[in-house]
Amino acid sequence: MTEKLKKGDQVKWNTSQGETTGEVKEKLTSSTEIKGHHVAASKENPEYLVESDKTGKQAAHKPDALEKIEE
Repeated sequence: MTEKLKKGDQVKWNTSQGETTGEVKEKLTSSTEIKGHHVAASKENPEYLVESDKTGKQAAHKPDALEKIEE
């Protein structure tokens, strides 16, 4: 993933159930906890908080796991 993502961008990623789509909610640049899982994000290695369109659940993903959906 070479382009920068921002809040509100529509993205897709692969899961064990197949491809999923969702919306970028936030760029994470520091360590945090999401649903009891440690996210080791930093300014050098940011991750993105995304919300699934199907389930509404939120998860953190590395930038190279996400692909922006062009409108």
